[in-house]
Amino acid sequence: MLIGGRPVDSGQRMHIIDPGDEELVATVAQGDVSHIDAAVAAAKTAFERGTWSRATPHDRAEVMHRIAAAAHQASDELIELEMACNGATIRLATGFHIGYALSHFSYFADLAESYAWQRPAPVETFPVLSQSVVHREPIGVVGAITPWNFPLLLTIWKIGPALAAGNSVVVKPDEHTPLSILEFAGIAEHNGLPPGVLNVVPGEGRVAGARLASHPDVGKIAFTGSTAVGREIMRLASGTVKQVTLELGGKGPSVVLDDADLDLAVDGVLYGCFAYSGQICESGTRALIPAALHDEFVDRLVTRAKTIVVGPTRDWDTDLGPVIDAAQRQRILNYIDDARAAGAAVALGGEAITGGSFDKGFWLAPTILTGVSNDMTIAREEVFGPVLVVIGYDDDEHAIEIANDSDYGLAASIWTSDNARGLAMAERIRAGSVWINDAHQINCKLPFGGYKQSGIGRELGPDALDAYTEVKTVHLDLSGGREAKPYDVLLGNA
Repeated sequence: MLIGGRPVDSGQRMHIIDPGDEELVATVAQGDVSHIDAAVAAAKTAFERGTWSRATPHDRAEVMHRIAAAAHQASDELIELEMACNGATIRLATGFHIGYALSHFSYFADLAESYAWQRPAPVETFPVLSQSVVHREPIGVVGAITPWNFPLLLTIWKIGPALAAGNSVVVKPDEHTPLSILEFAGIAEHNGLPPGVLNVVPGEGRVAGARLASHPDVGKIAFTGSTAVGREIMRLASGTVKQVTLELGGKGPSVVLDDADLDLAVDGVLYGCFAYSGQICESGTRALIPAALHDEFVDRLVTRAKTIVVGPTRDWDTDLGPVIDAAQRQRILNYIDDARAAGAAVALGGEAITGGSFDKGFWLAPTILTGVSNDMTIAREEVFGPVLVVIGYDDDEHAIEIANDSDYGLAASIWTSDNARGLAMAERIRAGSVWINDAHQINCKLPFGGYKQSGIGRELGPDALDAYTEVKTVHLDLSGGREAKPYDVLLGNA
């Protein structure tokens, strides 16, 4: 662990397993309530000391850029650590897991200098001559609870704006994937980040995570993960009325309109669902297809999906790696079995991949299910695996109704050759991100988050800095004396 700028051991160990071959990658010190308390105390001390919290935005930006440059130099090691923990392919880990993570950290360093930390209000003449200034200030100690699917990237979505704003941070990474986060924190410590400003405590969510979410000295909790856990974190945070940012589950619709470019739409729908074996919260796991195109589109989906290569994650020709662990694979298979029992048909996949090089690891075939109605469990709950369900619809109104008939509202895609038609539909889909003729397009300069049970608040863009700051209004009286004051409403003329 990293607490107060020091490596800290514990009497307990977490075993990190490679999901591709089930081999032991590393053992990591496991933190408990006492370690979270120590990390929060270190973060609070660092914040109150002011070396970071009261530094100028320019000075904070300089340190963050130095950290980003050093992390880029260590990117090969960071890529390897992520691949070993969570089964990402080398192409995905290079471009998205680490490439995006480091570029997003650099973006927040830039934003520290351009953000409006102070905003003057117009001069007022009533009730007295005065000038006010709105200040954005750091919250204090921020707790970040991060998931296993994009460990460093989704941690940086939290620590990037938190550090840019001058906060101190305690990170509780997922039990499967603490390695790249620990490595990045060490890089930060060696490149100018003051001790205690960034602390990392691996541990179990129900112990370390719960303590972080309820700790009285933590002013904000940021969490990415399942909606069920998000509800519990929100409950724990309510005890001290913490600020919360929750990026939770999704059940994204990919709406194919009858005028779509089918070659583009087929590849886009598959990319939207199967990227990283479907283990992305904003995946398009529901393909909504017009009745007149249904059979042709399914045939095209199946034919194209058969070209997807499942295999060793370090092979550049591999498209999909394993799912995260045995329990998750079984959970996905249970969803598929339940869908079959409810009347769905398996057009492709539907089973674990075994034999030969697949005898070890948690492998699952890309799966396409047809005959699905939107009231089935498989269409309503987040499976978090390489499972695409195909749902037919009658007309645009019906498609919008199905797309919005969900507890979630994280992301959606629309496939059409008519931009105006796509934009009109996007206005009516209840989701935080709607992509027209594309998928998985998350831009660090733009807000990301969900409607409904997909979360609270927004990450990325200037909105992220808003979420990691307190707002203070400072009023300066310019009237020059007692005579102009409206105090006589209470004190009279005596």
